[in-house]
Amino acid sequence: MTELLLIPLDDIVVFPNMGVTLTIDVGEEDRVLLVPRHEDKFAGVGTVAEVVDRVRLPGGARAVELMGLHRGIAGAARTGLRGELRVEVDEREDDVPVDGRTRELEREYRAVVEEILELRGDDGRVAQFVRSISEPGTLADTSGYSPELTFEQKVQLLEAVDVTERLELALRFQRERLSELQVRQRIRDDVQSGAEKQQREYFLRKQMESIRKELGDDEASVVEEYRQKIEEAGMPDAVREQAEKELGRLERMGEQSPETSVIRTYLDWLIAVPWSKTSEERLDPEHTREVLNADHAGLEDVKDRIVEYIAVRKLRQERGIAEDRRSGAILTLIGPPGTGKTSIGESIARSLGREFVRMSLGGIRDEAEIRGHRRTYVGALPGRLVRALRDAGTMNPVILLDEVDKVGADWRGDPSAALLEVLDPAQNHSFRDHYLDVELDLSKVVFIATGNIADTIPAPLLDRMEVIRFDGYTTDEKVAIARGYLWPRQRERNGLLEDEVEISDEILGQIVTEYTREAGVRQLERELGTILRKTATRIASGDTGPPVTIDEALVRDALGRQRFFQEVAERTAVPGVASGLSVTGSGGDVLFIEATAMESEKGDLVLTGQLGDVMKESARIALSWVRGHAEELGIDPHTFDGKEIHLHVPAGAIPKDGPSAGITMTTALASLATGRPVKHTVGMTGEVTLQGRVLPIGGLKQKVLAAHAAGITDVIVPERNRGDLDDIPEDVRDQLAFHPVMTIGEVIDLALEPEREVALP
Repeated sequence: MTELLLIPLDDIVVFPNMGVTLTIDVGEEDRVLLVPRHEDKFAGVGTVAEVVDRVRLPGGARAVELMGLHRGIAGAARTGLRGELRVEVDEREDDVPVDGRTRELEREYRAVVEEILELRGDDGRVAQFVRSISEPGTLADTSGYSPELTFEQKVQLLEAVDVTERLELALRFQRERLSELQVRQRIRDDVQSGAEKQQREYFLRKQMESIRKELGDDEASVVEEYRQKIEEAGMPDAVREQAEKELGRLERMGEQSPETSVIRTYLDWLIAVPWSKTSEERLDPEHTREVLNADHAGLEDVKDRIVEYIAVRKLRQERGIAEDRRSGAILTLIGPPGTGKTSIGESIARSLGREFVRMSLGGIRDEAEIRGHRRTYVGALPGRLVRALRDAGTMNPVILLDEVDKVGADWRGDPSAALLEVLDPAQNHSFRDHYLDVELDLSKVVFIATGNIADTIPAPLLDRMEVIRFDGYTTDEKVAIARGYLWPRQRERNGLLEDEVEISDEILGQIVTEYTREAGVRQLERELGTILRKTATRIASGDTGPPVTIDEALVRDALGRQRFFQEVAERTAVPGVASGLSVTGSGGDVLFIEATAMESEKGDLVLTGQLGDVMKESARIALSWVRGHAEELGIDPHTFDGKEIHLHVPAGAIPKDGPSAGITMTTALASLATGRPVKHTVGMTGEVTLQGRVLPIGGLKQKVLAAHAAGITDVIVPERNRGDLDDIPEDVRDQLAFHPVMTIGEVIDLALEPEREVALP
């Protein structure tokens, strides 16, 4: 044991064979113990250092130059006469091991250090210094020179008294340093390689531009123009990546390449889509209601649904609720022609402050019309949806899918199947056009579909739609529409001023009832246009001067004789004729069914009038019921024996089908068999079963409106359709008497005139 002066070193570690200069006074001491200290905590092992030189610094301070000799383990401590701290030291010089393990570690350590020096770009002096060290303990202590080692790691290395353990520890530290340096070098090489590639491409591009400029080629300016347009288009990242990829292909190809025009057309379409443009939507339910009322009379169901849509969006926006893609509205307006389905789409767009685009789907049979053609085809183009967005200039227009019920299908595909994704709010945020081959977000679009009938729309497609039915207008509504919309519009089109021509509501009502028989008002507008053209001709010719009052004589002169009459009474005056109510693509209609019997050996049932299979079956059911209930009807059960029954539905050129004429056919046959005519005030609709039950039907509102227009005052309907009577306008409901029935017996009692003696022909 040797007693030495203890000199603490704060956050510094001095190893054997390492020199250090300290500004301290060690007196006459020849050797000291240097112990690392961190936050008043001393290491267990220090370095015994020899005083090499003493120096007096300017100002009187003393400094001492020390050289580390070997390790020393501090023992008991005491305080000297001058207050210095002295400790007993167990000096430990390195024992040179003789085993092969140490020599192997020594060789591996040298190899790792040389790799580190190579990565750090050493000029060879440090490597030469390491090679000159022959002692394994001293070699391990060279790790203490590394600035990458932490204070704790250096203390750990100092405390490793055993040479082999010290080498293992130093080798582990140096391997960690080598791994870090290798990662840094790899990152540096990657960055440098990327920078060199960009720089090389930049110079090559500039050289290409110079060459093309010398050749008079403007391709370079075209590429730059496309690059600028792509920058300004505001494309999503995936779309922008696709555009830049195609632009790179265009840049590498010459102008003579056949693919150049294909790529340029594709880029033109990508840029034409308004990726980042949207209309500022006006979410004001009151304003929406005002616009819709100003443009259209009636249609309260449609107006209410649009106002609800605006109100919900307004509340979600004001309350910071995230937009739900599945909350989109796919409104489908189903009804007869001329009821305002198409024109209301423009009003909806105007009330929302959005752009409006109309897509006519009637007659299309190619799926590519919706999804577009793939670019592999010659003359390929995007689908109509992409073109609609381009025309609108925004990503949130109102798109009207007109005549969706007239979409066809053939070997080119089924367009209605392609519409399944478009009209599904849960899917259309990622619609993919075959031509563009990138995702399009259609969730912001308000889709409005129109059609005349829902039966021809495929069930999966109809399931995605919110159907609102247009059932036609009453006479009073038509007069109001003519007064407020049709008459002013036609007057302006024909160059007449408001004070030059006038018409009363009575005359308008006469035109409606005597010259039109439709659910909508399109024919009515044509008739008004005819009257105003005749009037304009008279004024321009000087035959009469303004103002001109339209009276019955002028109407007859312009439109000719009356075209429609109240013919129900005339048609049903003889037994065997009944008035049924039907629905066609043009709205409701009165359907007369005629029955007669004649002598025949076969006794067949003859059906004429272009009847469909369902309607033919209804006729056979009607005949079976009448023959099976002959006694209840008060007729001879053998009445129809040896007779051919002929059932005819006039307007034979028009195809007819459906089960709702069942009770009408039964009534016509019962009228024929009993000789009791059907009351001329009665119209009826309902499906009949073999047991004589009356089943519910659809389209009741349209049928009732047609009955009202035809002068019918009593309407027989199925009992299960009683709830549908609330949909009928109140003014029409007040003028008609409704008779809900459950059996065909009730229908016979209500429809036939009282019994009288009439022989069957």
